[in-house]
Amino acid sequence: MHELVCVGCGPGDPELLTVKAVKAIQSAEVIACPTAKEGKPSIALSVVESLIGNHEIVNLVFPMVKDKDTLESTWEKNTQILANKVLEGKKVVYLTVGDPYLYSTWIYLHRELQLKFPQIKISVIPGIVSMFTFASKVGISLAEGAETMAVIPSCYDLSRVKETAKNCDTMIFLKDGRYFDQVIKLLKESGFSDDSIFAIGQDLGTPNEIVRKMRLGDVNESTLTTKYFSIMVVKRA
Repeated sequence: MHELVCVGCGPGDPELLTVKAVKAIQSAEVIACPTAKEGKPSIALSVVESLIGNHEIVNLVFPMVKDKDTLESTWEKNTQILANKVLEGKKVVYLTVGDPYLYSTWIYLHRELQLKFPQIKISVIPGIVSMFTFASKVGISLAEGAETMAVIPSCYDLSRVKETAKNCDTMIFLKDGRYFDQVIKLLKESGFSDDSIFAIGQDLGTPNEIVRKMRLGDVNESTLTTKYFSIMVVKRA
């Protein structure tokens, strides 16, 4: 049977790859990975760079747009490219940053594959998610006892964020630091006091990593980040 393996590469530190992920990559013939535009290096591929040997590398472009038609045609095109490699009888691994089932390009490919290529067997190797890596670095619990937490993606709908914040003890904002400044005031309005724990990070697991932890009341403009691969955690005091 034709088989495709999707590997979660974790937050960016090659040492956080699982043993199973390393074995899958080393035994593959073709490595497929997402990138935001043609010619731009794949972040997922950079994580496993030390494991790459004579692999054939296939970069699949996922443009960062919101147009539904563009997105759907992109998913169809990339699924076809991926399926063709698998149906050639090659051992194919698809890489994704973090975990394949959390805000990942893999989710869309998987749906298309199941619908149009049911003959392809799919295996998925989970990856360590950035929020857990970040929690270990700053030494905070994301949730304990009866506490609740919410995970918010980039490009926030602020009205939904405000309603969610009213009912959560911990708010985790992923992926897009350009929006972080918009939610600080909103969190305070939702009952997060100045003594709430505030932590922010960017480029986790890379040489450019930045991690900061403080009181929410001490946050100012210089504290925040505008980078895409960022994370912010605020925990109610």
